[in-house]
Amino acid sequence: MRKCRLALLVAMLILVLMPRDGQSQSGQSNARKSAGALSQNYPNPFNPETRSAFTVGQFEQGCPEGGRQYKVSLRVFNILAQQVAVPQLEGGSAGVAGGQRVENMSLPCGRYTVYWNGKYDGTQREVASGVYLWALEVDGVRVGVKRSTVAK
Repeated sequence: MRKCRLALLVAMLILVLMPRDGQSQSGQSNARKSAGALSQNYPNPFNPETRSAFTVGQFEQGCPEGGRQYKVSLRVFNILAQQVAVPQLEGGSAGVAGGQRVENMSLPCGRYTVYWNGKYDGTQREVASGVYLWALEVDGVRVGVKRSTVAK
Protein backbone atom coordinates (compact mmCIF):
# COMPACT_ATOMS: atom_id res chain seq x y z
CA MET A 1 0.00 0.00 0.00
CA ARG A 2 2.88 2.33 0.82
CA LYS A 3 4.52 1.71 -2.57
CA CYS A 4 1.23 2.41 -4.32
CA ARG A 5 0.90 5.78 -2.58
CA LEU A 6 4.51 6.66 -3.43
CA ALA A 7 3.96 5.75 -7.09
CA LEU A 8 0.82 7.89 -7.20
CA LEU A 9 2.67 10.83 -5.65
CA VAL A 10 5.53 10.51 -8.17
CA ALA A 11 3.05 10.34 -11.06
CA MET A 12 1.29 13.48 -9.90
CA LEU A 13 4.61 15.30 -9.55
CA ILE A 14 5.62 14.30 -13.08
CA LEU A 15 2.35 15.56 -14.53
CA VAL A 16 2.65 18.84 -12.64
CA LEU A 17 6.32 19.48 -13.43
CA MET A 18 6.42 18.42 -17.09
CA PRO A 19 5.67 21.27 -19.51
CA ARG A 20 2.59 20.97 -21.67
CA ASP A 21 2.38 21.99 -25.31
CA GLY A 22 1.94 25.73 -25.79
CA GLN A 23 2.81 26.63 -22.22
CA SER A 24 5.81 28.80 -21.53
CA GLN A 25 8.51 27.53 -19.26
CA SER A 26 11.79 29.45 -18.97
CA GLY A 27 10.78 31.56 -21.97
CA GLN A 28 11.11 28.63 -24.38
CA SER A 29 7.56 28.72 -25.76
CA ASN A 30 8.54 30.20 -29.13
CA ALA A 31 11.55 27.88 -29.47
CA ARG A 32 9.34 24.85 -28.82
CA LYS A 33 6.69 25.95 -31.31
CA SER A 34 9.25 26.48 -34.06
CA ALA A 35 11.04 23.20 -33.31
CA GLY A 36 8.06 20.86 -33.63
CA ALA A 37 4.92 19.43 -32.05
CA LEU A 38 3.62 16.08 -30.79
CA SER A 39 0.07 14.85 -31.48
CA GLN A 40 -1.97 12.57 -29.23
CA ASN A 41 -1.47 8.86 -29.87
CA TYR A 42 -4.32 6.84 -31.32
CA PRO A 43 -6.18 4.81 -30.33
CA ASN A 44 -6.02 5.93 -26.73
CA PRO A 45 -6.48 3.91 -24.58
CA PHE A 46 -4.74 1.24 -26.60
CA ASN A 47 -3.96 -2.46 -26.54
CA PRO A 48 -1.66 -3.84 -27.89
CA GLU A 49 -0.28 -1.16 -30.26
CA THR A 50 -0.58 2.54 -31.00
CA ARG A 51 0.54 5.28 -33.36
CA SER A 52 1.23 8.97 -33.02
CA ALA A 53 2.21 11.84 -35.29
CA PHE A 54 4.68 14.64 -34.79
CA THR A 55 6.03 17.55 -36.77
CA VAL A 56 9.59 18.82 -36.95
CA GLY A 57 10.51 22.40 -37.80
CA GLN A 58 8.04 25.03 -38.90
CA PHE A 59 5.96 22.56 -40.89
CA GLU A 60 2.78 24.67 -40.71
CA GLN A 61 4.63 27.60 -42.37
CA GLY A 62 5.89 25.45 -45.25
CA CYS A 63 9.35 24.64 -43.83
CA PRO A 64 11.02 28.01 -44.50
CA GLU A 65 14.45 26.76 -43.33
CA GLY A 66 14.87 24.52 -46.38
CA GLY A 67 17.23 21.58 -45.91
CA ARG A 68 17.92 22.03 -42.20
CA GLN A 69 18.25 18.76 -40.26
CA TYR A 70 16.90 18.42 -36.71
CA LYS A 71 18.08 15.98 -34.04
CA VAL A 72 14.88 14.23 -32.89
CA SER A 73 14.14 11.77 -30.08
CA LEU A 74 10.77 10.38 -29.02
CA ARG A 75 10.63 8.28 -25.87
CA VAL A 76 7.90 6.59 -23.85
CA PHE A 77 8.11 6.69 -20.03
CA ASN A 78 6.13 4.99 -17.28
CA ILE A 79 4.71 6.98 -14.35
CA LEU A 80 7.95 6.48 -12.43
CA ALA A 81 9.80 8.40 -15.19
CA GLN A 82 11.60 5.24 -16.35
CA GLN A 83 12.11 4.94 -20.09
CA VAL A 84 10.02 2.08 -21.39
CA ALA A 85 10.34 2.29 -25.18
CA VAL A 86 11.42 4.26 -28.23
CA PRO A 87 8.77 4.21 -30.98
CA GLN A 88 9.72 3.43 -34.58
CA LEU A 89 9.23 5.66 -37.58
CA GLU A 90 6.39 4.28 -39.65
CA GLY A 91 6.38 4.18 -43.42
CA GLY A 92 9.07 6.65 -44.27
CA SER A 93 9.04 10.15 -45.59
CA ALA A 94 11.35 12.97 -46.67
CA GLY A 95 14.00 10.44 -47.67
CA VAL A 96 14.06 8.76 -44.25
CA ALA A 97 13.40 5.01 -44.16
CA GLY A 98 10.66 3.65 -41.91
CA GLY A 99 11.26 1.12 -39.15
CA GLN A 100 14.02 3.14 -37.47
CA ARG A 101 13.89 4.02 -33.79
CA VAL A 102 13.28 7.73 -33.25
CA GLU A 103 16.29 8.24 -31.03
CA ASN A 104 18.82 10.95 -31.88
CA MET A 105 17.55 10.69 -35.45
CA SER A 106 18.42 13.38 -37.97
CA LEU A 107 15.20 14.51 -39.70
CA PRO A 108 14.30 17.34 -42.07
CA CYS A 109 11.29 19.55 -41.51
CA GLY A 110 8.08 17.58 -41.99
CA ARG A 111 5.27 15.48 -40.52
CA TYR A 112 6.00 11.95 -39.35
CA THR A 113 4.10 8.99 -37.91
CA VAL A 114 5.52 6.60 -35.33
CA TYR A 115 4.45 3.15 -34.18
CA TRP A 116 4.81 1.50 -30.76
CA ASN A 117 3.93 -2.16 -30.29
CA GLY A 118 3.19 -1.71 -26.57
CA LYS A 119 6.19 -3.78 -25.49
CA TYR A 120 9.17 -3.00 -23.33
CA ASP A 121 12.21 -1.95 -25.37
CA GLY A 122 14.18 -4.93 -26.62
CA THR A 123 11.74 -7.54 -25.33
CA GLN A 124 8.58 -9.35 -26.37
CA ARG A 125 6.95 -8.56 -23.01
CA GLU A 126 3.91 -6.28 -23.13
CA VAL A 127 3.85 -3.29 -20.79
CA ALA A 128 1.44 -3.31 -17.88
CA SER A 129 -1.90 -1.52 -17.98
CA GLY A 130 -1.55 2.08 -16.89
CA VAL A 131 -0.52 5.59 -17.87
CA TYR A 132 2.51 6.30 -20.05
CA LEU A 133 4.08 9.60 -21.12
CA TRP A 134 5.40 10.31 -24.61
CA ALA A 135 8.14 12.97 -24.74
CA LEU A 136 9.36 14.57 -27.98
CA GLU A 137 12.73 16.35 -28.06
CA VAL A 138 13.97 18.36 -31.01
CA ASP A 139 17.55 19.68 -30.92
CA GLY A 140 17.73 18.94 -27.20
CA VAL A 141 14.55 20.90 -26.34
CA ARG A 142 11.46 19.10 -25.07
CA VAL A 143 8.73 20.33 -27.40
CA GLY A 144 5.85 18.12 -26.34
CA VAL A 145 4.62 15.62 -23.78
CA LYS A 146 1.46 13.57 -24.22
CA ARG A 147 -0.20 11.08 -21.91
CA SER A 148 -1.50 7.73 -23.11
CA THR A 149 -3.18 4.77 -21.46
CA VAL A 150 -2.68 1.05 -21.91
CA ALA A 151 -5.87 -0.86 -21.18
CA LYS A 152 -5.98 -4.65 -21.03
